[in-house]
Amino acid sequence: MPTAPCALAAPAPRWWPVVLLLVVIAAGELVGGLAAAGKVGEAPSGGLSAYEVLRSYNFPVGILPKGVVGYDLDATTGAFSVRLNGTCSFAVQDSYELRYQSTISGRISENQLSKLNGVSVKVVFFWLDIVKLTRKEDELEFSVGIISASFTIDNFLESPQCGCGFDCLNLLQLPSGKAASRANRRAAA
Repeated sequence: MPTAPCALAAPAPRWWPVVLLLVVIAAGELVGGLAAAGKVGEAPSGGLSAYEVLRSYNFPVGILPKGVVGYDLDATTGAFSVRLNGTCSFAVQDSYELRYQSTISGRISENQLSKLNGVSVKVVFFWLDIVKLTRKEDELEFSVGIISASFTIDNFLESPQCGCGFDCLNLLQLPSGKAASRANRRAAA
C-alpha cells in the first residue's frame, strides 16, 4: 500500500512575530505589576524587611513589635498587610497598653499610616482602635478617631518585645534579696 507523502506544516503567517511580541510585553507587564504589588518572589519590596520598609517611609522601626513573620505591600496604592507570629500586647509609659493582632493592615505613605486595622490602645478601661499614625517632624501622632496623642520619635527607635514592651530588662531584674534567695534555691537543688 503506498504511503502518502509527509505533509509539511504551513508556514507561519507574517503577523506571528507581532503576536509573539505582544504576548511577551503583556507577560512582562503582569510580572512587573505583581512584583510592584509584592506578590512575586519570597520577599516583597526588593527583599527589604518590614522594618526597613517602615524606614523607607520615614517611620521608626519601633512602631512594629519584634516578631514580624511576613508582609505584603502594594507599592502603587500603599496597601499593606503585616503578619506577626501571634497577637501581642505590652504596656507603654505605665498609662497605656498596646495590642497588636496577628495581622495588621492599612495604607502607608510618606509620614502617614492610615486605615489601620489590628492595632488598639487601652486607655483607662476602654480599648480603642488606632486608625491613623502621622509623623510630624520628630513626633508621632496616634489617632483613634477624634482623639489623638503625640509622642517623640525617641520612644520608638527600637522594636518592643511582646509581653514586656520597651522595658524587658527591668522585668528580668529582681530586688537583691529575692534574686539571692532564688539563686540559693537553684544551687541547692
